[in-house]
Amino acid sequence: MKSDPELPRHSVSVSGVVRRADGKILAIKRADDGRWVPPGGVLELDETPYEGVVREVFEETGVKVEPERLTGVYKNMKLGVVSLAILCRPVAGEPHTTDEATSVAWLLPSEAVEAMPEARAIRVTDALREDGPFVRAHDGTALL
Repeated sequence: MKSDPELPRHSVSVSGVVRRADGKILAIKRADDGRWVPPGGVLELDETPYEGVVREVFEETGVKVEPERLTGVYKNMKLGVVSLAILCRPVAGEPHTTDEATSVAWLLPSEAVEAMPEARAIRVTDALREDGPFVRAHDGTALL
């Protein structure tokens, strides 16, 4: 089946919910909108979701991670972005700010949820549950 270049397209992103041994979650304050979120970004065409989350977390925080499992699929209904949330564990590196992250912090899960918009906080709470993966829709800020 030939694709029609005029049809709308989805973008696929990855979010890394990085959980340290003490239970704290890695979070960034985005440079573009000032929101606290799990690190992540757009998946490249030539990489798997696990490769993409390793690359994105490292690019945004300086922390190298090992993916553990897919914890959720989230669609931004306004932008057509599908994000795959992946629980990861840190294996090397110290967090630092980057062009994409004006702040990087290890937060208690409750602090991460409090600081993040609902559509991002749910990725953290879903990742910490054992009964996923979850499939959810949002408008960029709130769940639908």
